[in-house]
Amino acid sequence: MKSVKHISAVTKVARHQSDSEVVPQHFGSGLDRWAHSQLAQLTGGISPTSLRLAFEDWLTHLALSPDEQVQLANEYLNLLSQVFAVPAKANALPTDLKGNVIDADKRFANSAWEIWPFNIISKSFLLNQHWWQLATTNVLGVSKHHQDVVQFILRQMVDMCSPANFICLNPEVLSLTAKTGGRNLMQGYENFLDRLNRIQNKLPPLGAEEFEVGKAVAVTPGKVIYRNQLIELIQYEPSTPKVHPEPILMVPAWIMKYYILDLSPSNSMVKYLVDQGHTVFMISWLNPGSQERDLGMDDYLNMGVMESIKAINIIVPDKKIHGVGYCLGGTLLAIAAAAMGGNKDDRLASITLFAAQTDFTEPGELSTFIDASQIAFLEDIMWEKGYLDSRRMNGAFQLLNSNDLLWSRILRNYLLGQSSPLNDLAAWNADGTRLPYRMHSEYLRTLFLNNDLAAGRYRVNQKPIALANIDCPIFCVATVRDHVAPWPSVYKLHLLTHVELTFLLSSGGHNVGIVNPPGVPDRSFQVQLHNPQEDCIDYEQWKKTAPYHEGSWWPYWLKWLNERSGKLTEPPPLGTTDKKGYPVLANAPGTYVLQR
Repeated sequence: MKSVKHISAVTKVARHQSDSEVVPQHFGSGLDRWAHSQLAQLTGGISPTSLRLAFEDWLTHLALSPDEQVQLANEYLNLLSQVFAVPAKANALPTDLKGNVIDADKRFANSAWEIWPFNIISKSFLLNQHWWQLATTNVLGVSKHHQDVVQFILRQMVDMCSPANFICLNPEVLSLTAKTGGRNLMQGYENFLDRLNRIQNKLPPLGAEEFEVGKAVAVTPGKVIYRNQLIELIQYEPSTPKVHPEPILMVPAWIMKYYILDLSPSNSMVKYLVDQGHTVFMISWLNPGSQERDLGMDDYLNMGVMESIKAINIIVPDKKIHGVGYCLGGTLLAIAAAAMGGNKDDRLASITLFAAQTDFTEPGELSTFIDASQIAFLEDIMWEKGYLDSRRMNGAFQLLNSNDLLWSRILRNYLLGQSSPLNDLAAWNADGTRLPYRMHSEYLRTLFLNNDLAAGRYRVNQKPIALANIDCPIFCVATVRDHVAPWPSVYKLHLLTHVELTFLLSSGGHNVGIVNPPGVPDRSFQVQLHNPQEDCIDYEQWKKTAPYHEGSWWPYWLKWLNERSGKLTEPPPLGTTDKKGYPVLANAPGTYVLQR
């Protein structure tokens, strides 16, 4: 019966797909997919075939490189001699054979690590970590992707063995245990049981209840004025007597929920824009389930972006729209702008992209999880339920920044017995969404694996599009420490478009660099305008020459928007009074954002 259901599903998907299908189908897929999904529970969702190929590539080439082996042996002896240096010299910073100082690690920043024997222990770990980095870097003949996979896996294994993770090797934990009589470990055990219970029962982390959606976050007043199978469209109420005539449409990523752009009032970009006289519309995506398995990228474009533009055109007639897209939502907005430009559709006044890639040849460490074998394995994991569970996506992102998001939390919560207080951003981060099978497969294959968008092969409604057809000004924001959309990758938009492009590099990471309200200390950015008549420069040269500014980048962007907007006028109505048009359906934040 199960195989019949699978074959039926294959037929259903095949009917939905065009001749340019990117999601491969094959006979007997029911048994294959079931076997792979069971195997994934043992491998953490990582394809064993992909791992084997990567390690075979590395080990084979290293075994056939005697000179590389000699250099690694010499480096190992050099590092070993530093480990066994007399204690008086043990606090000296370790160096490699060339005399370069090996970077310190914030896990050992506490002064307790400078006392013998913990200084020897921490130094041994750093030297060992450095040696494995050397052993997996620039081995002649190894493909870049396989090198990245090997480095990533070995880094996780080395980090797992860090002395900071063990009670008897961590002086901070030993000192606190002696001081409290072990109460920190008892509290850590209680924290562990609480976390385990929340994971098993799919409950949010402790403290998330303080940031209830619609009461503490996502509280900017507004109305849901349109709803379809995939989105709710929110129109926010004006807070100023006059507004700029051009509305703003915000397209968030559907990997997470929209309210990262409308957190608590002090962190809300939506509130900031509304208070500065802008009419803001927001797409709130459905949290898809099994019944949405066949929704693809075209559905997200047509039912999401294009239906929203249609609604806004009726509510605010005869006015162009400022499009704003975040992460995957920004990629989708760029696709929409390219398709509209190719069709001579000029309804966009500008587009702003937040941490959004359009060229995927160098997507950073996320590429570790992306090759043909890994994607096929992931498709098999998604097949039975019809979606990718948010916990698997969150786990991948945690591994990309495991020191900050995994091991440091284990140390604080379970060994030191501390409770990490949640803020609004952390509570949002725990409120994940699912990803439909078809969309996620298309996204990984067409963009990450094949890079079709940058190459001009990406199709919208079976018609190829080109980013060079975008015909409105672009404001592109990247962040310095982005593990999801590295800023050199985002910067490549310069090479793909022929319009005025303002590129801004913000301090912070993928989320904190975007949620960047005025008044927060230690924020900065660089920004520079590029005209299409000017020659492009590489990202390293840009970093050296772009003007530097202290503070939040939001006021700079607001000025950019205002300069491309008309004079203040009366606010538009909330929705339309015609019941056949876009009547008010509910108060913001709507219903889709509340789905678990």
